[in-house]
Amino acid sequence: MQLGIFAKTFAATGALPVLRAVADAGYAAAQFNMACLGLPSMPDSIDPDAARSIAEGSSKTGVSIAAVSGTYNMIHPDRSVRVSGLARLEVLAASCADMGTRLITLCTGTRDAQDQWRWDPDNATEAAWSDLRTEMEAAIAIADRFDIELGIEPELANVVSSARSARRLLDEMKSKRLRIVLDPANLFEVADAAERHRLIDEAVELLAAEICMAHAKDRHADGSFAAAGQGVVDFPHFITRLKAAGFDGPLITHGLTEAEAPGVGAFLRTVLEESDDK
Repeated sequence: MQLGIFAKTFAATGALPVLRAVADAGYAAAQFNMACLGLPSMPDSIDPDAARSIAEGSSKTGVSIAAVSGTYNMIHPDRSVRVSGLARLEVLAASCADMGTRLITLCTGTRDAQDQWRWDPDNATEAAWSDLRTEMEAAIAIADRFDIELGIEPELANVVSSARSARRLLDEMKSKRLRIVLDPANLFEVADAAERHRLIDEAVELLAAEICMAHAKDRHADGSFAAAGQGVVDFPHFITRLKAAGFDGPLITHGLTEAEAPGVGAFLRTVLEESDDK
């Protein structure tokens, strides 16, 4: 696996300074965010030179661009918000080739109008699911047009809230453009060790063929998020299960500070190395 990090972990601005910071912290890949160029994460337009600066920075630093973040609320209760998000997704997709990546990560969304990472009871309705399908069909059409892939992540607060709902969406959409980003810390909030292992095992078993990227953040025992290695997630178990399923893609850490980046990288490299010996 290739160890990477969210590019926006670092305070620098500009593709080359950010990617140099990624490399200096010991990472070989980055999930890029347009905010690193001083733009909105989902811009209304992207200058071709700005997009190409990402690929150029990648070439100069040796840091691969594993993905670019394209998260907007795909089931926002206000349809106009979804229309704007989809238009910006197309802008991002049109620039992927210049950036040097073929993967955009998405947020399947929530009915909460203020926070796309907060659960709303209406997420569990068939109306919300129907809106997600409609939005995803349009997103997949964009992906077809620009020859890219879309990565969705099971996330407790979103309409795709579990590995099982992710499997349902994959089966219903029937598109090779739709892939999975798997983060073990998004599979539970508070759970004992046995249940955490069960959820990881279930997710890998259900989704292995479509996993294109793994994320690595952690949770404290009280459910709050933590940097990888500082909480209760059993990363050796997670990595071992991914490898056994044939996954060899990027492992991207996030939910950490810039100061924590070197230490978290060292922890994850040790886990990866020890899993090779098993």
